[in-house]
This record gives sequence, C-alpha cells and structure tokens, in this order.
Amino acid sequence: MSVSNNGWAMIAQVRYRELKTRLGLAAFIAVTAWFLTRGAWPAVWLAAVAATQLVDWLAFRRLRLNPTIEPSTLYKIGLCATAAANVVVYSGIAAILWVSGGEAGRLFAMIQVAGGLLHVSLHMHHVRPLLFAAVIPHSLYFLGMPVVEGIATGRVEDFLIAIGGVLFMTHLVVAVRQSSMTTKALQDANDEAQAQRRKAEVASAAKSDFLAVVSHEIRTPMNAVISAANLLRRTRLDREQREHVSMLLDAGDVLVGLLNDVLDFSKIEAGKMQLEASDVQLRDKLASLGRLWQPKAEANGVRLLMEIAPGVPDSIRTDPLRLQQILFNLLSNAVKFTEDGKITVSVAWRDADQQLVVVVSDTGCGIAPDRLANIFDSFEQADAGTTRRYGGTGLGLAISRRLAEIMGGSLSAQSEVGQGSSFTLTLPVERIAEAAAAPARVDSSEDSLQGRLILAADDHAVNRRILSLLLEPHGCQLVLVENGAEAVEAAASQTFDAILMDMQMPVMDGLTATARIRAEGLNTNTPVIALTANAMDVHRAAWDAEGVHAFLTKPIDPALLAATLAEACVAPRAHRSAEAA
Repeated sequence: MSVSNNGWAMIAQVRYRELKTRLGLAAFIAVTAWFLTRGAWPAVWLAAVAATQLVDWLAFRRLRLNPTIEPSTLYKIGLCATAAANVVVYSGIAAILWVSGGEAGRLFAMIQVAGGLLHVSLHMHHVRPLLFAAVIPHSLYFLGMPVVEGIATGRVEDFLIAIGGVLFMTHLVVAVRQSSMTTKALQDANDEAQAQRRKAEVASAAKSDFLAVVSHEIRTPMNAVISAANLLRRTRLDREQREHVSMLLDAGDVLVGLLNDVLDFSKIEAGKMQLEASDVQLRDKLASLGRLWQPKAEANGVRLLMEIAPGVPDSIRTDPLRLQQILFNLLSNAVKFTEDGKITVSVAWRDADQQLVVVVSDTGCGIAPDRLANIFDSFEQADAGTTRRYGGTGLGLAISRRLAEIMGGSLSAQSEVGQGSSFTLTLPVERIAEAAAAPARVDSSEDSLQGRLILAADDHAVNRRILSLLLEPHGCQLVLVENGAEAVEAAASQTFDAILMDMQMPVMDGLTATARIRAEGLNTNTPVIALTANAMDVHRAAWDAEGVHAFLTKPIDPALLAATLAEACVAPRAHRSAEAA
C-alpha cells in the first residue's frame, strides 16, 4: 500500500472515530448560538450538519472498510468535495453568529472557525488535497467575514481583525509544517527501528544456526578424540602413556566445557533457556558431584568435604540439569583456584520460605574487593592473567548467576585475598514428601547389558566403531546401520532391547526413523536413546516430542552411555513383570 493511499485510509478512520464528537460539539454550538441569536437558524444549521455528516460517513465508508484499496481519481475528488461541503456547512454557524449574535456572537464565530482550522490542519495534513478542501472554506469564513463587514461599514477595526486572522493562519502553517516534519521524522525513525529489528532477528537466527552447526561439527570429531582416549586408557599402558592419555581427556573435557558454556550463554542472552522441573534425589546428586570432583581436588592436595544439614530433604523438585550445572561451575572454580587446604560444600534448608541454600567455600587465592563485583559479568575473570594461568572463558559464573535468577533464586559471592572465597546459591524448590520420593528402584547395573541386542544408527564409520568398542565389552550385541532408513528396515525384522539413534543422517534422519519405528512393527515400545552431536535445546525438544527414553550428546561419556542403556533395557522388563504380578 502506497504512502498516499495510507494517508487517505488513515483520515477515513479518524473521521469515523470523531463522528460522535463532531455531532456532540455541533449540538453544543447550536444551543449556544440559539442563546446568542434567539432565532430558528441554529436548529436549521444543526439539521444540515447531521445530513452532511451522514454523507461524509457514507463517502468514506468504502475506504474505511477496505483500507488497502487504491482510491481512484474520481473517488478522491468525491472525498474532497464531501470534506469541503462539510466544512462549508459546519462553519456556516459562524456567519449566522457574525450577523445576528452581536459582539459576543462575532467573537464566538471567530473562535469557532479558528478551532476548525486548527483541527483540520492537524488531522488532514497527511493528504494535501483533503487538507486544501477543508482549509479553504474555513479560511474564507475566517478572513471573509471581517473583510466583508469592513467593506460594508467602513470600520478599520474589521480589517485589523482580518490581519490578525492572517497572522494566526501564518503561525498555523508553521505549526502544521513543523508537526508534519516531526511526524515524518518519527515515522522514519520507527521504520528504521523496525528495519533494524528485522535485521537483528535475522542475525540472531543466523547466529543460532551458526552455533548449532559449529556445535555439531566440533562435537563429532571431539567424540572420536575423547572416546579413543577413553578406550586407550582401558588398555595396558605404562605410566608415561597413561599420563599422555590423561592429558588428552583433560583437554577434551575443557574443550567440551567451553563449547557448552558458549551455547548456554547464547541461549540465555536470546531468552531461550527453558527449565524442566522433575524430582531430584538431592543427596545422590551431591554424592555424584563429590565423586566427580574428589579425585581432581585430591590431585591438587585439597580436601573436598560435603556437609549436609539434618533438615535438608532427600528429594526436591527443580531442574536437575541446571542445578547440576550451577554446582558443577562452582566446584570447578573452587578446584581450579585452590592449591592448598579444603573445599567445603555446605547444604542447608530454610523451611520458612522453602529455599535450598548451598554454600561452596574454599581456601584458595581469593578475589580482590575491586574485582569481586565484576566476576559475574560475561567474559570477566579476576585479573588479566587468570585466563592465561587457569584457562576458561569467564562465562561460568555469569551463566550460573543467570541460571539461578531464571530459576527464581540468587547467587552471591564473598571473598578475601589470600583467605579464599565463598559462593552462596539460594534456590526456591519444592520439597517432595518422603513417601512420594521413593519410587521402586530398578536394577540397572551395567551387568544387565549382558546378552542385550542393541540397534545403533550413525552415519559416521568412526562413531560406529567407537560404539562397538565401548559397548561390546559389556556383553551386548550391536547391530550397526548407517542411516535412518536402514534403522527402520532392521527394526522391522527383529526385536531389539534398545535403540541408539543419531539425528543428522543421510537418506532418513533420526527423528523420522524413530517416528516410523514407533508407528508400527516389532519395536513400537523399544526404548530409543538419542545419541547425537546436535546439543541445542531445540534438538532436545524435538527428541522429547518423539518420546525418547533419554537424550545423550557427543562426545560420548562411556559410563553414562552404559548406565543409560542398562536402565533402558531393564525398565521394560521390570514394567512387564509388574504388570504380570
């Protein structure tokens, strides 16, 4: 729709909205005019106004109902004629008052016409033909009445009134021009803002796509590197070789951690971080974190202590992944910056407001007071040498605080140089009753993989080889396929205990293959585990929509893969046994 057409349609809408106001004001003017003239002309004038307003309503109706149409030249001429006729009639009361209303009537007449001029100038300046059609009749009344009176009576005062009217109209022209320029500037600024917003949205989408591609492309070779290192560590190695493998694994963990930090920070900045609440066995979660970080702390000559207050519930409801991520980052920092002494994880429960309070304190190097306020900022670390000495992106604490705030809690820090630091995480969580928190446990030890038949779909030969080397020692039998179509074909010929499914594959992707397998055949109820390098939340959501048993990302964690597979294989058997009982 053109700018001109937009102006015509806008005026049509404005005139419709102001119809009741114009009629109400006309009634008030008619009553006032009757008091000033004591004649019948005000009533006649009011009837004429109502008639012309009806014509105006009918004339603009088509454009009002269809604002996108392009008015023809003839239609525009008709609209201008209608507007001019309305003004001639509406301001006709001024002539009646000028002639029959005395001095008060003449003053009222000039004010009424001046108001009309102001009104049409401000509301119709977007479309010049309509503006001129309305302004010219008003101007003829405004200047013509005193000029005609002056000629008829010879009074100089009447000509001075006309001169004052000219000055008023001059100021009005300047004001309307300024208003028009301001309106245009605002419109241009709004158009520019909208254009920039669209560009930002495109850039944000491109960034998300770029991060997704980079994440996938980095995770795929990283999976080969880390998995090969894990497999190598299982072989007989001398001390020097074992150190080399440990360096490989440590470097791989750092790279994966950096990749996860960048992706998480991007999601938080885009407002796309989503929480998923579920029941968490709190003591088990803390114990697993302790088992993970205890060896690393002891390697630095540091003790890691877990202190859980008696009132802390065994089970809570929160987002387990984000809780673990925050505690992981806090423990990572504590281990990284503590070279002597101890690290203490103190857990308490505030029953009054249902808050879980976790304090991670250390006896490390501490943080200077002038830097303490900035450690939660993105890409910030305590000093310029921190990255060179300890590594990291400076995103861990920023992500942790953002996650705590998204979860409705807070994360704060206290520190003293040379004495250590203390980070306090406070989270509102739901306490789960002990009876509800004790579901029947399924024996999912890795021994339960013995004799299991597993279907694994992955288009990379290296990844398929890694899966074989990781899982076959557990006694399970693998059927390896290269794409989703082959997975569907294999699932149609025999029953599997579990299915490992990659996401991006040629011929048929993993999501489509999973849906086909679930739709019919021998494996409609077989647990499917997503094992993919696509680690974004959107990918997790897509797999969740297919109802997968678990979502695992590459690089593969061998212990987690084996435990997840064991649980998936045992759970259906336990479920069937429970149904039979």
